[in-house]
Amino acid sequence: MRRLFAVAVFVSTLTSVAFAQSKPEPKFGITDNSFLVEEAFNQEAGIFQNIFVMSRSRHGVWDGSFTQEWPIKSMRHQASFTMPFGFASGNGSAGDLMFNYRFQLSEEGAGRAAISPRLSVMVPTSAERRWADGIAWQVNLPVSKAVGRVYVHANVGSTFEKDIATPFFAASAIVAVSPLFNVMFETFVESAPGVGGREITRTFAPGFRTGWNIGEKQVVVGLAAPVTRGAARDTAVLGYFSYELPFGRK
Repeated sequence: MRRLFAVAVFVSTLTSVAFAQSKPEPKFGITDNSFLVEEAFNQEAGIFQNIFVMSRSRHGVWDGSFTQEWPIKSMRHQASFTMPFGFASGNGSAGDLMFNYRFQLSEEGAGRAAISPRLSVMVPTSAERRWADGIAWQVNLPVSKAVGRVYVHANVGSTFEKDIATPFFAASAIVAVSPLFNVMFETFVESAPGVGGREITRTFAPGFRTGWNIGEKQVVVGLAAPVTRGAARDTAVLGYFSYELPFGRK
């Protein structure tokens, strides 16, 4: 459950998981709205985004998160936070609160990919976790490039908690059936310490996303079916909702 919960958190900071930030090709009217893979696009100045992710496993466990992303003066710098939560057997719980900073190292251009490294601090919300584990850190390097009607994204990163490192890799191909309707193929691989050594968990998620532009606002919804194999085995249904809108404008 915790690994699936971490995937949901990563997805939405992840994070993330609505907008027209980096002037993509006209084929793509939606960018930076993946579920398991982080796309390398920061928010444009004057635009912020709200992201809700919710998944239900075949065992009846619900995991979700809320993420909000804000540009800092320009799209070069972005701050965000993620609040994860879950429900199982009638009981609710809160996950580690994540505060994220992302730097737009490179914007996409002719022969050039978008690159936007991220640094996150993960703060436990429960007293037990706070005293036992302290804070954790996460780093991620997202890279994104459009090739015709396909957007390719790749992530390499790791979570660090005390002296334990949990590296991960993610990749996706997003096909523009139309500018506002995309078919998605995502995968997320994590290597976590286990009783007998490293345990590998692999998640593959086919899905789709669609959106609507309402003036300067954009609404995006999506659906995916994550299948997890390896150290953990599960199937789930994942729903996505994003609302992007301007702020600070007269």
